[in-house]
Amino acid sequence: MIKKALIFDLDDTIYPIKPYADAMFGPLYDLIRPHISEEILEAVKEDLLTTPFQKVADRYHFSYGLKQEGMQISLDMGFDGELTPFEDYLPLRDLKIEKFLVTGGYTKFQKSKIKQLGVGRDFKEIFIPDPAKSNLEKADVFKQILNKYHYGPKDVLVIGDNPEAEIAAAKELDIETYLYDYQQKYSPALADYYGVNYKNLPPILS
Repeated sequence: MIKKALIFDLDDTIYPIKPYADAMFGPLYDLIRPHISEEILEAVKEDLLTTPFQKVADRYHFSYGLKQEGMQISLDMGFDGELTPFEDYLPLRDLKIEKFLVTGGYTKFQKSKIKQLGVGRDFKEIFIPDPAKSNLEKADVFKQILNKYHYGPKDVLVIGDNPEAEIAAAKELDIETYLYDYQQKYSPALADYYGVNYKNLPPILS
C-alpha cells in the first residue's frame, strides 16, 4: 500500500484520554453534578470523552442557563498537566511520510493537549474543526487536505479510534482507514485495517 500521507485523530489515537479525564473535565463535572443524578453524570462523563459539550448538553436536555455556563467553561478550558503519548505511537514519528492531525473540539482545549503531548512538530499541518466556530465536520477537513495538497483518496490513510467519527468520515470520501482499538471495543471489519497497537502499521505502509 503506497501512501503519501497519514491523517491522525488525537484523543485515544495518540494518547489515552480516560486516565486524564477527571483532571481535564473537573470544572464541568462540578458545574453539572448538582443538576443531575449520579447515574446520568456517569453517562455524561463518558460522552464528554468523544463529544463536544454543546452536543452533550442537548442530548441530556440541560437547561439554557446550564448549557451557557458549561459552554463558557468549555471555551476557556485548557489543560496544563502532563500528558504522555501511547508508547507504540512514538516510533511512528520516524516514518518518512507526511502526517496531518485532525482533531475536533474547542480550540484552546485541543491546542493545550497538543502542546502538553509535545506532538505538534510531528505534523505537516494541524486542523481543529471547532463546533463553537463553524459547522465543519471531519469529512470537510479531509476534503480540504486532499485539495490543498493534491492528494487522491487512495494517497491517504486516516487513523483513528472512532468508527462513527473519523473512520466514517474517511469512508464518505473513499479514503482507506485504520482503526486503532487499544481497548478492543470494535470489530476489525469496521475499517480497512485494524490494530490494538501500532506494530502492524509500518508493515502495512511498506
